[in-house]
Amino acid sequence: MTEAKSRQRTLPAPATGKRLFDWVHGRTRGLAILALAVGIGAGLGAVLFRYLIMWLTIVFTGHPDYSAADHAANPFVAALGVWFLPLAPVVGGLLYGPLIARFAPEARGHGVPEVMLAVAEGGARIRPRVAIVKSLASALCIGSGGSVGREGPIVQIGSALGSALGQLLRVPESRLRLLVACGAAGGISATFNAPIAGVVFALELILRDFEAEPFGVVVLSSVAANIIGRAAFGAKAFLALPAFEVASNWEYGLYAGLGLLAALAGIGFVRVLYAIEDLVERLWRGPEGLRPAVGGVLLGLILLALPQMYGVGYPVMEQAIASRYTFSLLMLLLAGKIVATSVTIGMGGSGGVFAPSMFIGAMLGSGYGDLLHRLAPTITGPAGAYGLIGMGALFAAAARAPLTAVIIIFELTGEYRIILPLLSAVAVATWIANLITRDTIYTLKLRRRGIDLSRQPAANPIEGMAVKDAMEPIPRPLHQSEALATAIKRLSDEHRDVLPVVDDDGRYRGLITAREVETAIRTSRSDVAIGDLAKGAPTVKPDDKLDGALHALVGDDLPGLAVLNQERAAIGWLTHRSILRAYRARLDGGAGGSADRVTPPAARSENYRSRA
Repeated sequence: MTEAKSRQRTLPAPATGKRLFDWVHGRTRGLAILALAVGIGAGLGAVLFRYLIMWLTIVFTGHPDYSAADHAANPFVAALGVWFLPLAPVVGGLLYGPLIARFAPEARGHGVPEVMLAVAEGGARIRPRVAIVKSLASALCIGSGGSVGREGPIVQIGSALGSALGQLLRVPESRLRLLVACGAAGGISATFNAPIAGVVFALELILRDFEAEPFGVVVLSSVAANIIGRAAFGAKAFLALPAFEVASNWEYGLYAGLGLLAALAGIGFVRVLYAIEDLVERLWRGPEGLRPAVGGVLLGLILLALPQMYGVGYPVMEQAIASRYTFSLLMLLLAGKIVATSVTIGMGGSGGVFAPSMFIGAMLGSGYGDLLHRLAPTITGPAGAYGLIGMGALFAAAARAPLTAVIIIFELTGEYRIILPLLSAVAVATWIANLITRDTIYTLKLRRRGIDLSRQPAANPIEGMAVKDAMEPIPRPLHQSEALATAIKRLSDEHRDVLPVVDDDGRYRGLITAREVETAIRTSRSDVAIGDLAKGAPTVKPDDKLDGALHALVGDDLPGLAVLNQERAAIGWLTHRSILRAYRARLDGGAGGSADRVTPPAARSENYRSRA
């Protein structure tokens, strides 16, 4: 009796600490709760990040957004007049440069490529410190004059939060990827007040997957983050945009022409960005932590000439789309943004390229529309309409993300009439950009490091293998009518976490786990039969593909799968370890025949039907 009690006390041990958060493993409800939590976290992160940028911009310039201040002096250092501008990026670089170099080098640059790489090849694992370092570094960079956007940082921040939560709860890798995408969607949704665009961004660029399960959980996260963003900033769009109209059917062809120009300008932006980064890499020989400060000297001179390049530049985009700039100034601002953003990123700054792409597109489109309206005023609408379309078309060309481009412009305007012109320009821009180069502004950064996310995946190492090539003898099953004490003794004596359960005819009924037994003990259900505790689980057949069985093991976080024959009798057992043994045997013996060394012969499979 004493021995039995001792076994009951020791049995739950493996099911407590390690499985403390097991409710999130393989359960849709748990995943939905995690998606909401990540969305709330990303929303709060986006709110804090926006306020942090505004506060630091005020500290460095005395204005909430200096891009619209037109060479105004900083009231905190009024004696310097406009000459504080060359100093601000240097001081900012001295602060965030060492921060990045010391604590999180992956926070340098625009952030999205690192998230894409983590999801595709890094097991979706992002260091939690990245969220903190990226927040501070990017806010310092933008606040001190860096000509970059806030979407890249908030994507990396939200993704790091999702990854950190998933790693803390030890969710399977497939679920961890979803939580990273949830963080990215929530960040975009809260930052731009664009919940649909947040979802599409995460699916199109981060996951590259539009299946039902990813879509559902990413939507939950995006909605939760958007509610947080709207509570902080209101329901209005982050840009004040004019009403859109199409003056004539001729304009559809003109918008397609804008798509061609956007493709060329988008590719030009990408080439200049990485050319300047290459130049800085070749010339710089000092400590990485000092590079932003030294590069800040050049950026400060650009800001002195064109203060509209300071920070993200949303007020400048609004002025351009409202047709308040001349054609020559629009082209100057276009070229200035390409150079200023490239210098900011090249010198080691931290910030996104989404907003700069839209800025360049707004200048290009507004200039293009201005010329057309001068040449044919009766068949063309206002120049600002072309500026709106240009924003989406240029981002689509640079990032090769047409769905995100269409959805975000549509959400910003709320105008259905924009859809046809927008689709025509975005389609042409994406098509032309694809003809010229397969690299995007995100993937080129990785390919230059020898990482090609567009390559065909390597051959599946277990392709062609069947379940029967890897299965092992099944553990002696429990009968459904046996008492709980039998399960306790078997699980404890055999050091197992799970055992199969069969009925009177030897047919497989399910699994009984140490976790279920522990719950029964805690709830004083010691008189319950094993069959009442048995839980259903996926099963496989001997001739099923092994890679599909592995997917079921990983996706449902199971310790093993029962292999059933046509009569649903359990004839084998498949585990991660047995699959690894089969794969190793295949490597040792060649693709042809080593599986026999790990495949249990039919004679070894016990006839559990007769035993029952």
